[in-house]
Amino acid sequence: MDINNPRTQKVLLQEKINNKVRCLTCERRCTIENGKLGFCKTRKNIDGELYTLVYGEVAPGFYGIQANPIEKKPFFHFWPGSKALTIGTWSCNFTCPWCQNYDMSKRPDKIGDGYFLSPEEFIEIMEKMGCQGTSISFNEPTLLFEYSLHVFKLAKKKNYYNTYVTNGYMTDVALKMLIDAGLDAMNIDIKGDKNAVKKFCGADIEKIWRNAKIAKEEGIWIELTTLVIPGINDNKKCLKEIAERIKVDLGKDTPWHVNGYYPAYKFDAPETNFETVKMAWEIGRKAGLDYVYIGNFPGNLYENTYCPECNEVLIARDGFDITKINLYQNNSCPKCKYPIPIIGLIPAKFDR
Repeated sequence: MDINNPRTQKVLLQEKINNKVRCLTCERRCTIENGKLGFCKTRKNIDGELYTLVYGEVAPGFYGIQANPIEKKPFFHFWPGSKALTIGTWSCNFTCPWCQNYDMSKRPDKIGDGYFLSPEEFIEIMEKMGCQGTSISFNEPTLLFEYSLHVFKLAKKKNYYNTYVTNGYMTDVALKMLIDAGLDAMNIDIKGDKNAVKKFCGADIEKIWRNAKIAKEEGIWIELTTLVIPGINDNKKCLKEIAERIKVDLGKDTPWHVNGYYPAYKFDAPETNFETVKMAWEIGRKAGLDYVYIGNFPGNLYENTYCPECNEVLIARDGFDITKINLYQNNSCPKCKYPIPIIGLIPAKFDR
């Protein structure tokens, strides 16, 4: 292993345990013997020190780097109408059998097959492509933790925003370091209730809710996404539990995206029908959430932002495109003046 390779960087959060090293980047907290890899296969014990093998490694081709509409993340209340340069690498720290990005997240065997992109090059490309911020996404961004810190700091120096699309399973220390480096917004996957997340993802849902609360309290904009999967989390009890937890822990103005699933990777349950996702939307609204959105059904009326007070259409969308912005001063409803939580706004054309 060449520790002089720019992709091989010392892991920032680690501790020695006898002859092993414990990774403190995510809540798996892997204890790794010399010469061995952690669960995600991106961190290796090399002579008693832990190294990441994917610092700045971007998966090749179209999937590894894209200038995405922020709505694709999805973020509907954070800089709507803007674009974020988005990158991802290989592997994941979850075991979801339905993974929609399995070509990257389930391929730790491809580590080393991508290309190196320095943080400085990332920012340079982002500016050339006319983006307004960064996004670490596609696979689990926590695996690019050290790289994210450097990218975020550079972006902040030039007044760009930084986002994570994540399963939310980083340690609280890692999360606070991301926030200190300039993280602005997180879209966190809530994949189900405690039992479903334990069984299918190999994770503790309480750690995810803890991180969502920490981030919210630290001023990070939070939106949540639940992929509604037949037989996993599409029952009323599970969806109601998620909706009520959002309201209690994060507040009724926290957007919740309920998205349709389609068969992928090792999961062949039939794709989610619209009626089931509509049921999830209704459960969210009945629980008192102001902003619930239906995703993966392009052109549906439930991807628009409505005023919670008078139901006026405030932001109309068609897929990832904004077709109408109808907001009064200070992002309030033009009809009843109800304040709408919007971070930033790209009215029609962004001009830096």
